[in-house]
Amino acid sequence: MKTIGLIGGMSWESSAEYYRLLNELVRERAGGLHSARCILHSVDFAEIEQLQVAGEWEAAGEILAEAARGLAAAGADFLLICTNTMPKVADQVSAAVDVPLLHLGDATAEAVKSAGVMRAGLLGTAFTMEQDFYRDRLAGHGLDVLTPDAGGRTEVHRVIYEELCLGVVREESRRAYQRVIGELVDRGAQGIILGCTEIELLIGPGDSPVPVFPTTRLHAEAAVRAALGA
Repeated sequence: MKTIGLIGGMSWESSAEYYRLLNELVRERAGGLHSARCILHSVDFAEIEQLQVAGEWEAAGEILAEAARGLAAAGADFLLICTNTMPKVADQVSAAVDVPLLHLGDATAEAVKSAGVMRAGLLGTAFTMEQDFYRDRLAGHGLDVLTPDAGGRTEVHRVIYEELCLGVVREESRRAYQRVIGELVDRGAQGIILGCTEIELLIGPGDSPVPVFPTTRLHAEAAVRAALGA
């Protein structure tokens, strides 16, 4: 079994989900008492968030690149950036190490296409929904990506940072997300990408009239396939 290097802490709530999923999936695949070989570097999310808001992506990327170097030195065979927003600096992180980076956007796009969905709604942070780095990665796989209107993007982003990253799950926020999902479906979305690792704490398959694609689980599944060689 290969060793998975996790660049996490963005937020630790979603990193805990990664750890749980990786171990559950390895146990399902390998059986018995098997669990995932993994190493976690958990950053201080407050520092990263401040750099995001300030637009200082290179500085944020260097923090993650340093984490990647440490994980590679500790024996990680490949790396995951455990967030949908920070793959914006994936090239910077990849350039810092000699081990592969398993990109969340690629794992997501492959799962979406395998389900026969070619037009998908994207929920995530404002950075993920509004900037090109994530949408272009999905589009590179042939997907047509829809994002909410300005009001919807603002609410989706607010709930992530003010609630979900703090472990707060509110029914009113679930209803707000359901409204945004409904609007995306009305515009032709055949599926919904939960493009922020924390959104899976709030939204599940029963909250959408079309399939949802939980990126944390999809990334973890791809990592386990890579770790087990199948």
